Amino acid sequence: MTEDWKYERRRSRLIEELREKGIADERVLAAIGRVQRQLFVEQAFLSQSYHDVALPIGLKQTISQPYTVAYQSETLAPKPGERILEIGTGSGYQAAILCEMGARVYSIERIRPLYEKTSALLRQLGYTANCRFSDGMAGWETMAPFDGIIVTAGALEVPDTLLKQLSLPEGMKPGGRLIIPVGNRKQQTMTYIVRMGENEFDRVEMEACRFVPLLGNTVG
Repeated sequence: MTEDWKYERRRSRLIEELREKGIADERVLAAIGRVQRQLFVEQAFLSQSYHDVALPIGLKQTISQPYTVAYQSETLAPKPGERILEIGTGSGYQAAILCEMGARVYSIERIRPLYEKTSALLRQLGYTANCRFSDGMAGWETMAPFDGIIVTAGALEVPDTLLKQLSLPEGMKPGGRLIIPVGNRKQQTMTYIVRMGENEFDRVEMEACRFVPLLGNTVG
């Protein structure tokens, strides 16, 4: 483990940079202030831990840009105790942010070596994310419904399986929310969906973005 005091000032600068870029949710910024991003990056990139950039983590995967993590988290706006499904555990950084925000996190990773490494790291750091090695496009039916689903890879289209695993609205309580990048391999559009009824969904297209592709099946 790295000595965190070396990174405190860098983390504070990152938070200010995110504020300047439009992140206004103080719960999100506070969570980013508590998560030690340097523990989720490869040794070769420690000096860039708090740069607002995506970084490679091996196996053709990346740890997302902090702004993207903050933007998705702010849009999803998980409340303490809500059940949130993450598709694409990756480095575990997004899962840690959601845990810090008080969510009950369920996270799926399709690449076995990454699943094994990251689930162990999250446990070691005291995060109680429920991790699973599986095909994220299928969601996690036995744990559904979810108050929110966050997808950290670019999809050609929104999987129906994930829509069906969003919670239905009950009285004054809104239905589940889904945030997912949708598009081709070169560029996607961040898309926010709210379940309004059994087969009714509100959909809003937001910022352009670029993620590694969302793929089915497992590896390893």
